[in-house]
Amino acid sequence: MRLSLGIVATATALMMSGAALAAEQTVRLAVDSMWCAGCSYIVKQTLASVPGVAAVDVSMAEKAAVVTFDDAETDVARLTEATAGVGFPSRVAE
Repeated sequence: MRLSLGIVATATALMMSGAALAAEQTVRLAVDSMWCAGCSYIVKQTLASVPGVAAVDVSMAEKAAVVTFDDAETDVARLTEATAGVGFPSRVAE
């Protein structure tokens, strides 16, 4: 009985610790240097290739990208580094 309670408690703690730490986040990035459809395509493909990114919506007209990502796998700094790496510096939009 004691052993099975210990196993259940350990398994529950492990499951909850991972779930409690990971969360889906959405951020809007300003990408001021986009000026054509090709630019927005590059930004979208670049952001989509970052591990942990679930969805990307890019608007050339608004010069912005809305990115949904798993914060256990990536963060805003990696997203902005990715766009800067292909010539499109980005920042969190206000």
